[in-house]
Amino acid sequence: MLFFTQCFGAVLDLIHLRFQHYKAKRVFSAAGQLVCVVNPTHSLKYAPTRSAAAQASTEQGILPPCHHHEAVHDPQLVPCTCPLFSCPWEGHLEVVVSHLRQTHRINILQGAEIVFLATDMHLPAPTDWIIMHSCLGHQFLLLLRKQEKYEGHPQFFATMMLIGTPTQANNFTYRLELNRNQRRLKWEATPRSILECVDSVISDGDCLVLNTSLAQLFSDNGSLAIGIAITTSKVHSSEAEI
Repeated sequence: MLFFTQCFGAVLDLIHLRFQHYKAKRVFSAAGQLVCVVNPTHSLKYAPTRSAAAQASTEQGILPPCHHHEAVHDPQLVPCTCPLFSCPWEGHLEVVVSHLRQTHRINILQGAEIVFLATDMHLPAPTDWIIMHSCLGHQFLLLLRKQEKYEGHPQFFATMMLIGTPTQANNFTYRLELNRNQRRLKWEATPRSILECVDSVISDGDCLVLNTSLAQLFSDNGSLAIGIAITTSKVHSSEAEI
């Protein structure tokens, strides 16, 4: 009976996972799009062990400033770019992807267009959903964060960062699209370089920003499907339209 119960539970989990994939593919009609189910992760940067000053700033709706770049003395070395952890690692830009995959276990997907399916949107802030996206010969970092920018008012922030230099980032355009119940929301912009601070990008609002009510309009049973497309472009523009 114990063996049967465990096997039955595994089958139910598999059916649930397949159902999530089906829902995402039903929302995004493009056949053959890769669907990635991304589970939430609580960022250790905002753990209870942080300093009182950092805690006070977050309670006031201000994200902690980024100081890690100031400690880099060798211009050829960059600090760890993972937004989830305060990691002391430093290395060359070309090995950042290996560090993120091996040390922080961040998954990587390939393809010009994918669907990012974030689960458990109801979890309290701060919560992150993060993957790496490989296409057009480069690697990108996609981050969706639930953060209380103002006390008692959580918001969702989604941004795409190129694991490369700012000059390289200017050669690309990324598009984030939500589509559900005859509603469509699209954000299109030039990705920022991973050498910049992702917390600054979020605090500046230079990304797709959703309040709780808007996120609920596009979510399905606590999951949010975001279509992602990356193209090469020299045009610098950002827009959000419904």
